[in-house]
Amino acid sequence: MAKPTLILASQSPRRKDILSLMQIPFETLAVDTEEIVDPLLSLEDNITKIALTKAEAAALVIAGDKRKAVILAADTVVAKGNQILGKPAGFDEAFNMLKSLQNRSHRVYTGFVLLFGEKTYTECVVTTVEFEPMSDSEIQRYLLSVKPYDKAGAYGIQDPLMACYIKRIEGCYYNVVGLPLSRVSKALKPLLC
Repeated sequence: MAKPTLILASQSPRRKDILSLMQIPFETLAVDTEEIVDPLLSLEDNITKIALTKAEAAALVIAGDKRKAVILAADTVVAKGNQILGKPAGFDEAFNMLKSLQNRSHRVYTGFVLLFGEKTYTECVVTTVEFEPMSDSEIQRYLLSVKPYDKAGAYGIQDPLMACYIKRIEGCYYNVVGLPLSRVSKALKPLLC
């Protein structure tokens, strides 16, 4: 029996790079969905719900395809307490985000979903990150050189310049980049074997 095709429902080059570390073939499918946060749901439930919406949108796109597929979708947010820090609109918002993350730890949440036929698997992984203090000029230098406006929380832990300011990380490094690889790998094994 043929193994199912793994489809990553994401436009993120970082998620594609992380998933490729598993050294299994997969395809990517870009889906555009609205990310709606329900104030009645927990942060974890909102993130997995957004990931599920992406996976379901991808399932609709390939609905006419006769092959078996496992669809993987994910959503990542940075949270300072209960405040979600999404992708900044520009320099000023990014500067304020990074400034607000100084002298404290914050959490990075990634919710991921696997869809396989009628089966659905969801999980939310949390990693705690703490920066070394950054001066205003160091924040400005980072933003002007890297321009991390497509990243939640206005930073990429994998960016060489930001690596100089990571004081502590508790949990999965790849989760902060955008996909908790060890958890995804564990969830995928029974579906791809």
